[in-house]
Amino acid sequence: MEQVPGTDVELQRITIHGHERAYLKVGKGPALLLLHGLGCDHTTWFPVIGDLARHFTVIAPDLLGHGASAKPRADYSVGGYANGMRDLLTVLDIDKVTVVGHSFGGGIAMQFAYQFPERTERMILVSPGGLGPEVSPLIRMVTLPGFHQAMGLATLPGVRQVGKAGLRALSRSRITAARDFGEVAEIYESFKDPRSRAAIRHVVRAVVDMKGQIVTMVDRAYLTQAMPMLVIWGADDVVIPARHAENVARIAPGAVVEVLPNCGHFSHKDHPDRFVMIVQTFIKATQPASYHREQWRDLLRNGPLEPANRAEAGDRPLPPVAQLPKLRA
Repeated sequence: MEQVPGTDVELQRITIHGHERAYLKVGKGPALLLLHGLGCDHTTWFPVIGDLARHFTVIAPDLLGHGASAKPRADYSVGGYANGMRDLLTVLDIDKVTVVGHSFGGGIAMQFAYQFPERTERMILVSPGGLGPEVSPLIRMVTLPGFHQAMGLATLPGVRQVGKAGLRALSRSRITAARDFGEVAEIYESFKDPRSRAAIRHVVRAVVDMKGQIVTMVDRAYLTQAMPMLVIWGADDVVIPARHAENVARIAPGAVVEVLPNCGHFSHKDHPDRFVMIVQTFIKATQPASYHREQWRDLLRNGPLEPANRAEAGDRPLPPVAQLPKLRA
């Protein structure tokens, strides 16, 4: 059994709807739900989970189709994942959480908050999908015909070891665009399992096409008026560009934005101490959202202050990142 570094907590497993789900649950205090990105698993949070667990009850699942969780032929839509997280929390007897989502997990976090506002206290998005159309060409390639077969050949023994070594060597170079390649190497390793490849293909096709991201929170971001929201981005992110953080000024002007210098797509790994401090400060500085049906109904009736298509089209200049709301420690 795998343990959280520095603790005696082991990876747990539970069966929901006939599918086994793996998760970590560690710590005491208000609940944090940590949602990893595409092709990752709970281990992506190891640099921060120990420190977070000193103040919070941390739940870090392997999403369906990832890590040690089952990889069935199933619903891999963003909404389906949000439902799965609701069900996992229900079984664990956890009513409300601050949901923290990285990359694709950020998209799930947004969907969870939208579908279950009565169970969401805050939303923390880490280099999330869903705030703009651009996405790495490597992710778009997953949607191409023949990806499954080509990746099967690329992950054969010998070929895979050479590929991983090359990616890790590039990650240690001074090339800014290659700083996240060490993490890409781990995702590449997971593709040796044909079930994982099939699951990832279903996931990506549900949210991305060759033009970029399909699923977006732009048209519903005004609902965050009723919920504290923090966005953390690495300035050197080449997977989902940090300029997407600028869209927050339009679609969720009350949100707090932190863009970290010398940081790529995995800010919780590049700067774990800073990441933990930002999360702790944000939670301490904000009151958890309290769901009121009447307030939610009024927000839905009134809609956004400006039409969502204007935010997408960019018909007026965006403020520079330096002018976005910041968190005060």
